[in-house]
Amino acid sequence: MTQSLKELSHALLTAAKDAGADAADAMAVAGTSINIDVRGGVLEQAERSEGTDIGLRVFVGQRQANVSASDTRPETLAAMAERAVAMAREAPEDPYIGLADPDQLARDWDTDALELYDPTPEPDPAALEEDARRAEAAARAVKGVTQVQSSSAAYGAREVYLAASNGFGGGYMRSDRATSCVAIAGTGTGMERDHDGDMRIFQADLRSPEDIGGTAARRCVERVGARKPQTGSYPVLFDERISSSLIGHLLAAANGSAIARGSSWLLGKEGTQVLPKGIDLLEDPHRPRTSGSRPFDAEGLATNTRKIVDDGVLTGWTLDLATARKLRLQSTGNAVRGTSAPPVPSPWNIALTQGSASRDDLLQQMGTGLLVTSMIGSTINPNTGDYSRGASGFWIENGEVQYPVNECTIAGNLLDMLGRIIPANDARAHLSRVVPSLLVEGMTLAGA
Repeated sequence: MTQSLKELSHALLTAAKDAGADAADAMAVAGTSINIDVRGGVLEQAERSEGTDIGLRVFVGQRQANVSASDTRPETLAAMAERAVAMAREAPEDPYIGLADPDQLARDWDTDALELYDPTPEPDPAALEEDARRAEAAARAVKGVTQVQSSSAAYGAREVYLAASNGFGGGYMRSDRATSCVAIAGTGTGMERDHDGDMRIFQADLRSPEDIGGTAARRCVERVGARKPQTGSYPVLFDERISSSLIGHLLAAANGSAIARGSSWLLGKEGTQVLPKGIDLLEDPHRPRTSGSRPFDAEGLATNTRKIVDDGVLTGWTLDLATARKLRLQSTGNAVRGTSAPPVPSPWNIALTQGSASRDDLLQQMGTGLLVTSMIGSTINPNTGDYSRGASGFWIENGEVQYPVNECTIAGNLLDMLGRIIPANDARAHLSRVVPSLLVEGMTLAGA
């Protein structure tokens, strides 16, 4: 960990104390990012940014305020602290805010075991440009592709340090490398677009540019000639590419902020069946080489493995300190924050129990219905769980793909839908949300 970030965070705490704060926490983030875009075999854009962001949260009694800056001069730190304290004195009182008690703080974490940072050298911009060119060339080589909208490669690395007046201090480093491609097939009103991409913490784990470009191209070519499906009640198979969105709605409804506001369709459902028996939803913030891993949360609490859903039964809520106090519970160690705002609760890595059937097996099982590969827009009622989204994909008959479809709407109720999901076995293990393709019987389709 860069010593200057640690010193910077503690300097902010000292400035806050001198300005009259009763308590404070500070975050310092230093990062580098490189983004390369290629189009038509020519470099279209190259960006590199480096900088340090700092954030300070102060408490005056039961009032708080948050300020941030990218200027790290001593006079700026003093001005930030004075401004934050002045703002806090004018803020409304909140009985639930406050730092963690010292005995709640994380101890003895092992960031090396999480493998959040790739120690291999930062890639040369020319190497990133070559990745983008190779992905674009692979997409163009697929018959039926009329153009490649964009092909990009990127690299990022950053250091984070968090310190608080309750005695907490800790930091870690993160890195990532990514390649993506967007291809277009067809002409005029018959144009179809699709994409593919990959991002990994370790550069050696990244899929090849040829694989990414070729996959994006094949996906868009398969969509040419799309039409509206039939209207009615049919089974819907959510492809692994987008199935995590369904579980995302469950996670949002189980978020402590939504529960504390009373605006969640899961209110009163703690301890009840929300997924089929035999299915768990596991949160694991310690999975190596995964973007959602953390050694501690944004309030200095230890992160822990937990079952959000155990054998289909909802076990509780995702909580930070403030929402836990409001609900008279204990924090689950799920606070996240940036430099410009106070913490909020959010889940880390999650994994849904996979089934024994392949996606093709589920297609055979569904017989006639819709395979959804992409979605647009959404109308989700947070209080009732009523669900409606635009979708596109492929019409299935006798377990076989018949033709591509678009401009349709799928609708249902999330509690009913999630209660009868049938998972496949095709989830990608390296993602932060490991969710396989999911079959849901009896959804409403609005098409032709």
